[in-house]
Amino acid sequence: MGALPRASLAIPPVGRVSHHWQAESDGMSSRAQVAAGSGTYESTVPIDLTSLAPVLSPGIASDAEEAAAALTRFDTYARATLGPDSPTLGPMASILLRTESASSSQIENLTVGARQLALAEIDQATSGNARTVVANVRAMRAALDLADRLDAESILTMHRELLSGQSGWEAHAGRFRTTLVWVGSSSISPRGATHVGPQPEHVPAAVADLVEFVRRQDLPVLVQVALAHAQFETIHPFTDGNGRTGRALVHAMLRAKGVTRHTTAPVSAGLLVDTESYFDALTAYRAGDAWPIVEQLTRASRYAAMAGTRLVDDLAAQAADSRERMSGLRPQAAAWRVLPHLVAHPVVNARFLRDHLGLSDVTAQRALTQLADAGVVRERTGMRRNRVWQHDGVLAVLDLFAQAIHRR
Repeated sequence: MGALPRASLAIPPVGRVSHHWQAESDGMSSRAQVAAGSGTYESTVPIDLTSLAPVLSPGIASDAEEAAAALTRFDTYARATLGPDSPTLGPMASILLRTESASSSQIENLTVGARQLALAEIDQATSGNARTVVANVRAMRAALDLADRLDAESILTMHRELLSGQSGWEAHAGRFRTTLVWVGSSSISPRGATHVGPQPEHVPAAVADLVEFVRRQDLPVLVQVALAHAQFETIHPFTDGNGRTGRALVHAMLRAKGVTRHTTAPVSAGLLVDTESYFDALTAYRAGDAWPIVEQLTRASRYAAMAGTRLVDDLAAQAADSRERMSGLRPQAAAWRVLPHLVAHPVVNARFLRDHLGLSDVTAQRALTQLADAGVVRERTGMRRNRVWQHDGVLAVLDLFAQAIHRR
């Protein structure tokens, strides 16, 4: 039997406009490289997305609907597992959001372990990547907070949260770019780049068109999300942070469309499984075939539902084990107030408990001592000052989740 015909979803290819580029040395490039970098190049003209009328085959539509349903089941399961009144639901939602932010950042080669990321949350990290990922957490949180009014200003807010925590890029935070950007190996020329964004003067109008498309209600959600994400990455509206902001937009749309209401499904973790195919799908979109990016997002969504469910179960098991270890403590003990937050913040210090839970210094120290005596947390610094305590079980679950992505 022959191979099954490959699915496709035809859309207009992007336009191209020729320009001349005069390369300038960056102090690292040779004269030959500067000469080769000067000459004709083509910038992108994005398609008009608002008026797009894609013809969906029954297979594409049903695949997208099934993947969206899987995300909704995961979202419902996470809430049901913890209970709508459980104090762990908020922290669980926070750790899922942080896990998704870390995966989205890793697609951009910003890798950080669970402990360093948790340390960054309490301003104790030694890793620059960890501080950058924390900024991505803020961008994701802004995306969800702004989901009910997705417009150009909300996209700028997401980006502001992202880049304001990235050293050296603060001046670009929350601002559309005023220069050309490209995806390629040369830092001095767009010639030969994988993708050259639109000229900067076209960015605001292209984003306005994207926002209008996002408001449509006539497409399967994941098809619409995939098209919007690919269009955003094609516009490349910012000097830096386009990939992470574009994936934050994915979650804002999923929340706005009612697919996920309570948690953040690890969709970027699903994309991280095969980043080469993800980037190839964005290239195919620009060439006039949207099916690969829809396929990537539906596959990533199914992975997110499966892996997210396992992660919720494993983290809930850690919380249950900790409660068992603390069974000898009186109900009024301060440690009980801290326990639910160890899911979202597996590394804590007394200052964090004071600032986030409103505990006094004395009560915070008492709670940490109670948790340590029960074997729930352990102190890692061995110092008398600036001490931090960590929940090894939660950190291990998060690291194993990240390792499983790469094993796939």
